[in-house]
Amino acid sequence: MGADSGLTDPKSKSILVVEDDEGSREFLVAVVRKEGFQAREAGDGREALKLVEAARPDLMILDMMLPRMGGYEVLRQLQEWGLSSLPVIVVTGRCKDTSTTEMIRRESNVVEFMEKPVRPVVLGMCLHRILRTKAP
Repeated sequence: MGADSGLTDPKSKSILVVEDDEGSREFLVAVVRKEGFQAREAGDGREALKLVEAARPDLMILDMMLPRMGGYEVLRQLQEWGLSSLPVIVVTGRCKDTSTTEMIRRESNVVEFMEKPVRPVVLGMCLHRILRTKAP
């Protein structure tokens, strides 16, 4: 049995990047696309939820500190919509409090927690592992 057994093409997977900082969002979208995935992007929580309603992504990369609706509220809304199985990678630079970090990690959607600055290689490996896709 080869290492690629059962792995799919990343081109068939859509990732929603939710980040209010334009530079950080562009960086994350660039990593997602370099790894071969389709990428959509949102600058705040409400915009993210509208995009999820329009077309459910295969995975969400979510910053916690967002305008209009924070990351934690986005997680809770996904669960209310019955989307607690939608995998979410939380990316944050402001969450140094361990009790808050642990609370976020316990949310059913959260499959990974990364602190900024995110390393592209680590994010890429993580995306392929979670979505069971072949790296380019």
